[in-house]
Amino acid sequence: MTPETPSAVPASAETPPRRPHVVLVCVDQMRADAMGAAGNEHIDTPNLDDLARGGYRFTRAYSATPTCVPARVALFTGTSPDRHGRYGYREGISFPDAYPVTLQSTLREAGYQTFGVGKMHVFPDRARCGFDDVLLHDGFLHASRRLSRGASAGIDDYVDFLRRETGDPRADYQDTGIGCNAMTARPWEREERLHPTRWVADESLRFLERRDPSRPFFLYMSFHRPHAPFDPPAWLWEKYRARTYPPRPMGRWVSRFDEHRRDHGSEAEFGAQKESTHQQVRAGYYGSIEFIDLQLNRLREKLSDLGLLQDTVIVFVSDHGDMMGDHDMYRKSVGYEGSARVPMVLHVPPRLQESWGAPGDVDAIAELRDIMPTVLDLAGVPVPEGVDGLSLRPATRDRAAVREHLHGEHLIGSLGRHGMHWIRSARHKYLWFSGDGHEQLFDLEADPQELHDLAGDDAHAEELARHRALLVAELDGREEGFVRDGALVPGRPLQSEASWVREHAAL
Repeated sequence: MTPETPSAVPASAETPPRRPHVVLVCVDQMRADAMGAAGNEHIDTPNLDDLARGGYRFTRAYSATPTCVPARVALFTGTSPDRHGRYGYREGISFPDAYPVTLQSTLREAGYQTFGVGKMHVFPDRARCGFDDVLLHDGFLHASRRLSRGASAGIDDYVDFLRRETGDPRADYQDTGIGCNAMTARPWEREERLHPTRWVADESLRFLERRDPSRPFFLYMSFHRPHAPFDPPAWLWEKYRARTYPPRPMGRWVSRFDEHRRDHGSEAEFGAQKESTHQQVRAGYYGSIEFIDLQLNRLREKLSDLGLLQDTVIVFVSDHGDMMGDHDMYRKSVGYEGSARVPMVLHVPPRLQESWGAPGDVDAIAELRDIMPTVLDLAGVPVPEGVDGLSLRPATRDRAAVREHLHGEHLIGSLGRHGMHWIRSARHKYLWFSGDGHEQLFDLEADPQELHDLAGDDAHAEELARHRALLVAELDGREEGFVRDGALVPGRPLQSEASWVREHAAL
């Protein structure tokens, strides 16, 4: 009897399941509640809402270090602040030396073609961090502009595009006069096709047309907006200026931080603004988000045209939120919901949904570092050692919790020279300010806008103590000396991020 020829072996036995393509859409500074699917009636995001309805929307997703640089380190490396060492915003620290293993490098080693378009926010500029190639628009990077004495087409591909298309060799994305963190807004003054949001989408779609068809792909589609400058196309600016918005949440505890106010400062993170200023900023912010939403439709149409839609995972996430005037706060870096909670949507092709559960909202506590192991799980690629993020498959399949609580922190926030730490449990949030030991406790189920600080209420003393103990366990052993004899110690000097990176770069 002759052996069977290979052609006689069933195809299912000789061909492993094909790996899905992956598009990771990352936006900058978008709040979790700034989308229709989150119940926001004041913004139109129909395409993102479609992705959420047909996939999984994580309603308790957070950025544990809510500023651009550390959040992206967590996203790329799948690690917590304890492991990646970036506790605050600091430019100019080398990324590849300290973090040689990333989501994109792991997928690349597994055979994926990896390509990044838009904001990377790593140093040195143009470091690929595991991508086959990148096309950059990082927005206003202070260190890079100082080194190049302004915007440089050598380090920002969008600037090169803008100068070529306008014929102006000095064209800059700051030509509007709006500061990179300013509480000011105005409509985009050039043609819509020249907007950086359109450029990121155009270059991403061009990659899809010109990719290697013999390999699965990983596309990082990274928009600088809705981060300031708030400058959507004029029709979106006018649309949202004409809308009315509910009053901003204002906690009864806000006066506790009055010594740190900078009322009416154009780039103040904490301080009162004229109501007209707030309304204009809200219009620019919402208009910028809807403009991104339109690009999501272009993405799905292109995937459909190329026959790729049914084999492509689409992940949508933001690096952090924006307080947008809640409690007289703007921008990010604090542990309150507007800053730390982020939109996170996972849209999985129908052929993979059987093992990932029925689409719908998922209440498990998730964090940016979970994106890497979740994507690798979908791709059937082993998770590298050192990753402490968790695959979210159990949460989507069984609606099970993947963690009981989350520890977040930021080196220095807008409310004084503190390290700000928080614990997010299933129902509560506890915050501790390392400078003076001030504590806060919020019941997010009963008080989602964090209006009522329960830390001084004897009825909640047991809950306060339980959450304090959770933070003690997280911080015990840290070199700053935040914990001594089982108690939190305020006033300790904060660790230098640069020293951490130097110490760990060889690991």
